[in-house]
Amino acid sequence: MQKVNTLAAALLLAIGGSLAVTPVANAAEKCPIEKRQSKAVGQSSAKKVQKSFEAYQEGNIDEAIAVLLEASPRDSFDKAYIARMLGNFYAEKNQMGTAIKYLKQAVDADVLGGTDHGATLRLYADLLIQEKKFKESIPYYYEWMKFTCKEDAQVYRRIGIAYSELKQWDKVLGVVDKGLAISTKPDKGLYQMKLTAYFNKKDYKNAIKVLETMVPLFQQDGRLWVQLAQFYLMTESYDKSLATYDLAYKNGFLETAGNITRLSQLLAQNGSPYRAAKIYEKHMKSGLIKEEEKTLSILGGFYHNAKELKEAAEYYGKSADVNNSGKLYLKQARLLTLLEKHKQAIPVLKKALAAGGVSAGEVEFELALAYLGTKQYKAAYNACLKAAKDEKTKRTANSYLAYIKEKARIYNVAL
Repeated sequence: MQKVNTLAAALLLAIGGSLAVTPVANAAEKCPIEKRQSKAVGQSSAKKVQKSFEAYQEGNIDEAIAVLLEASPRDSFDKAYIARMLGNFYAEKNQMGTAIKYLKQAVDADVLGGTDHGATLRLYADLLIQEKKFKESIPYYYEWMKFTCKEDAQVYRRIGIAYSELKQWDKVLGVVDKGLAISTKPDKGLYQMKLTAYFNKKDYKNAIKVLETMVPLFQQDGRLWVQLAQFYLMTESYDKSLATYDLAYKNGFLETAGNITRLSQLLAQNGSPYRAAKIYEKHMKSGLIKEEEKTLSILGGFYHNAKELKEAAEYYGKSADVNNSGKLYLKQARLLTLLEKHKQAIPVLKKALAAGGVSAGEVEFELALAYLGTKQYKAAYNACLKAAKDEKTKRTANSYLAYIKEKARIYNVAL
């Protein structure tokens, strides 16, 4: 309804007569839009314009267009006025190519009244942007500002979009700063454009400065917190990255598995592996982090670093079960041995041997230790003999053989 009313007012003014413009003594100082007088279309054109407008008001835009196409205006003003109407109508029908053609005629004629010419310049530039004619749109936006003597933050934003598409990042920064300077309130879109420009210039330090400005201005936008933390990470400011991720987490802004993982990794690397493990585990249990070999192993690693060996062994085991990983079974078994859970370690080590992908000598030596822990000296001796045949474990295994023999002698066990 607003669009119809606006167009109606403009058309009725043109049909009904000229707009009165009060002359002033210092006319040379007036803005071009104020100096440009409006006038009525000619009598023959006025009939077509009136009929077209009536059809438009009744919702019959095709008829409105058809009536105008029948017109044969001779006067340059009439031609421009009808071209402007056609451009608007075709734009409303989403036939942008045709709309642009007619609007260009109206703009290039440069004879419409001040308000009409200004509006046509702006619409023409907007449609060029919409149709990805970025380079062509820029001069018309500047022409609009020159003609209306107005600076508009959103116009600078659109020019910035055009320069961004053309990858002219320095020009993007120039127009964004102009837009921000005249904005009455913080414009997130302009700041985001500035951030993108610095990012594409690989100027990460200035990108960080933009984000450090944006985060306090738009505190509820969790994406900005995450972006800032990521940029700190890229520039190896690990303490700042962790602090920002942590604040974002406490405010409920970390909503993806990737972000939870990065926070947990930073915590683990900066002396808080237990908190890393608890956060990671919480979000695994909630389903945000999918349980799979890699994630279960990561969680096992966090607990391992925190010296929580029982939990670490549990998660290494779960991780190993996913794809029958010999390496992970071996990790689990070693922790069970450290916990003196030798009986539990033995079947895990057998799984490691069966799964493969590990040094058989290492597994056999771990088996020897587990058997020793359960006082199965014959089994320990046999496992140690096998470990002694592997170059990786030969020396260590041989040093244990004598010890196992002595233990077997003491307990009167035949080897």
